[in-house]
Amino acid sequence: MNDDLEAAKRSAQSWYWWGIPTFFRCPWNEDPEAADIALVGVPHSSGNGSTERDQHLGPRAVRNVSGFYRRSHFVHGFAPWDVARINDLGDVPLPEAMNNEACVRDIEAFYRRLDAAGTRPVSMGGDHSITGPILKAIAGPGRRLSGGRSCSLIHFDAHTDSYDNMPHWLGAKRSAAHWAAYTATEGSVDAHRSIQIGMRGHPAGAIHKGGVGGSSRELGYRVVTMQEFEELGVDSTLSLIRERVGDNPAYITFDLDCMDPSVAPGVSNIEPGFSGFSIREATRLLQGLKGMNIIGGDVVCLMPTKDSPNQITAQMAMVMMFEITCLIASGS
Repeated sequence: MNDDLEAAKRSAQSWYWWGIPTFFRCPWNEDPEAADIALVGVPHSSGNGSTERDQHLGPRAVRNVSGFYRRSHFVHGFAPWDVARINDLGDVPLPEAMNNEACVRDIEAFYRRLDAAGTRPVSMGGDHSITGPILKAIAGPGRRLSGGRSCSLIHFDAHTDSYDNMPHWLGAKRSAAHWAAYTATEGSVDAHRSIQIGMRGHPAGAIHKGGVGGSSRELGYRVVTMQEFEELGVDSTLSLIRERVGDNPAYITFDLDCMDPSVAPGVSNIEPGFSGFSIREATRLLQGLKGMNIIGGDVVCLMPTKDSPNQITAQMAMVMMFEITCLIASGS
């Protein structure tokens, strides 16, 4: 009877409605030593309290939809699960969820365990303040995954998140608006070997010195606005990324608001006045990074409570998480 039960369970594993939901039906194992790639949920919302506040529901939504996603990559020609140990490590525990600074502390402590194990993380947020502590944990002096070097940031977003001219964002000092600045000034990110792509939208006030992305350029980032991307195209943008990053260890962060609202309506900082990336542009950009030394990545700012009935934004988050996972697995 036990053999029959195990056979029945193996038969049922391919169906997305069966079993406990995990990212892409991966095994649930909280031990970072047991994985080459760790899929992690970061249910955090208190770093971006000025807009939508339900980003903490993102990991649960993506676990639910990712069960049906096909497991082999058509373009790369392999299944990441066949070449690397990939587990769902669960969610970062955030006992002081309404206190952004406490959450930033706890997120960094969680990811230091992964760095010590040499396990590369692919994370689902959560608002964009999660990227700062993740980078602090895995990149820079003394960090294993980056080889002690400051990493290159490959940042897809409608906004630069480098607003170091503000001391805090509604009380959050390491907020979704600050992380790209403090990770550069504190040595986790080498801004001079990093790139931010997809910035668009009208400014909230007077245009600051240096125009859109001025604060990032002062830090050393290369900023590619959506307008410039439309002039460059995918292939030239990929060449620019590779030239900028070179052989440096790189981290990918993908804010879903960089995508066009028609395909990603459920985001926390929607930019409806200017076109964003199409699905194909976004996937081609990520697929074109194959062969680079990607030490981790995240997808952020999913707003499940604002999503369409078919959960298209959650599906876009799933797709981008899969693409980043495949990039890391391809180097295993």
